[in-house]
Amino acid sequence: MLQKVAALVVDGLAMFEFGVVCEVFGIDRTDDGVPPFDFRIAAPRAGEPIRTAVGLDLVAPHGLDALDGVDLVAVPATTIRDDYDPAVLDALRRAHARGATILSVCSGVFVLAAAGLLDGRTVTTHWRHADELARRFPAVCVDADVLFVDEGDIVTSAGTAAGIDACLHVVRKELGSAVANAIARRMVVPPQRDGGQRQFIPQPVPTCSDDSLRHVLEWVTERLADEHTVESLAARALMSPRTFARRFGAETGTTPMRWLAAQRVLHAQGLLEETDLDVEQVARECGFGTAALLRHHFRRAVGVAPGDYRATFRSRVA
Repeated sequence: MLQKVAALVVDGLAMFEFGVVCEVFGIDRTDDGVPPFDFRIAAPRAGEPIRTAVGLDLVAPHGLDALDGVDLVAVPATTIRDDYDPAVLDALRRAHARGATILSVCSGVFVLAAAGLLDGRTVTTHWRHADELARRFPAVCVDADVLFVDEGDIVTSAGTAAGIDACLHVVRKELGSAVANAIARRMVVPPQRDGGQRQFIPQPVPTCSDDSLRHVLEWVTERLADEHTVESLAARALMSPRTFARRFGAETGTTPMRWLAAQRVLHAQGLLEETDLDVEQVARECGFGTAALLRHHFRRAVGVAPGDYRATFRSRVA
């Protein structure tokens, strides 16, 4: 169970990526049904200023001993350098050996690699740093085309906002989709832009800001089990099918039917995690109709079969 989280900060800290970790794990959202996290900020030496990438100083209240006993150590982006504080690297190795999950955001992956935690693993980072990471650490497989990579005990994310995806993914995996969705709603971000353990979906589930379309899509998401066509959606939006499809594509970057399939898959993930419905029932509840059609869309989007997804995520949430 994910309860204790430490953000490990070092000189050259990137404030946005640090803020992402604080936003997901450091804010009390118990009013929204989110279990409280024991969140701590740790630096090489407690009380000594950390120089950030924007020229400000940050004083962390905890030293490296704050990593002892935590469930998750998050390493935000930092300035890439030739070497890092040996005490920081040793603390990461100890936390990992003890069983803590290690999460990096953007260039924070270089700290993990310097600690020797990534040899033989697949990781990601900001696309601008991918070649340098591969050059410096040839034993690490770098995938620059994905939002994040989940290797189980090591999670690495691409640049900037992809850290949100990785943090929410960890929450979803450990605490379930309802908790991740509650945090995402407060952050006003999509609850999931990637799926499945070690599964990669580069394209996010699109959202819509056009009022004339958004109300229709909200109506659809409450009726995913019903049959929907471009024509029926266009009629509800009081548009011709051609106008509806054109405006939908301009607004979301995808087609109405692809958007609908993505929403149904997302709903299926929640049902697989949180209910005992069999795959046929899940397919009907989501609007796919048959288990075969659900498996087709689910595997294409998430990368694994519905049954395998349930076995992984249901067991972790329980």
